Amino acid sequence: MNLDAREDGLDPAEQAEERFEAGPQYEPYDDIVDRSPADAVVRARAPIWRRRRTWVGLVAALVVGSFLYYAVTLAQVVQTGRSHSAAPADAIVVMGAAQYDGRPSPQLAERLDHVLTLWNQGAAPLVMVTGGKQPADRFTEAEASRRYLVDRGIPDSAIVAETEGRTTHESLEAAAPMLIERGATSVVLVTDPYHSLRSRLIAEDLGLDVDVAATPTSVVSGWGSVRHHLEEAAGVALGRIIGFDRLADLTG
Repeated sequence: MNLDAREDGLDPAEQAEERFEAGPQYEPYDDIVDRSPADAVVRARAPIWRRRRTWVGLVAALVVGSFLYYAVTLAQVVQTGRSHSAAPADAIVVMGAAQYDGRPSPQLAERLDHVLTLWNQGAAPLVMVTGGKQPADRFTEAEASRRYLVDRGIPDSAIVAETEGRTTHESLEAAAPMLIERGATSVVLVTDPYHSLRSRLIAEDLGLDVDVAATPTSVVSGWGSVRHHLEEAAGVALGRIIGFDRLADLTG
């Protein structure tokens, strides 16, 4: 029976009673609520080409960032090696290099000649020579350096020697407390241009106030100099991340 038709002739009370007796009236519609179990829902995934593009972008960013970091470090290595003079300090520290039965190699001699120049300019009242020896050697690098400087006018009493180190880090690690004990905390560091930045950073890590005075000339030139600069930049870049003490342990 059509309720709408019957309701036309009934008063409001009778219409309400009819609706109550008939119960709720509605048209059957499809349930619009997804009642499927939660574990049956399949999550949409990004297309594989998009995921690959994301990884490629991350790798590219890492490569570019690493290259820029290395390039900046290389520029710093070059720039530091261009400093050849220094303000007065407590001590001059010269890094060791090869010696031949007590005679400095040409590379070490150039470093020592620069020490003589700085000494005569009054750069410092104390000189620290560094460097140990190879197993078959009779003399240490420091002993060869001391003899060279004394023969050229620097008083033996003004020279302190570190004779155990076989690497840059070992030599500076041994030299730093010897200098600090003498109240020499500000130093002028002498070495080859390509070697200057790493030496300075290690010395600063060990508590010294460092001014670099690289040798104005070096027997390491041409492609050898380029190669050393590239290698030093890699060493400095890695050492800043893992620490120069650990770098020394890894490279020897």
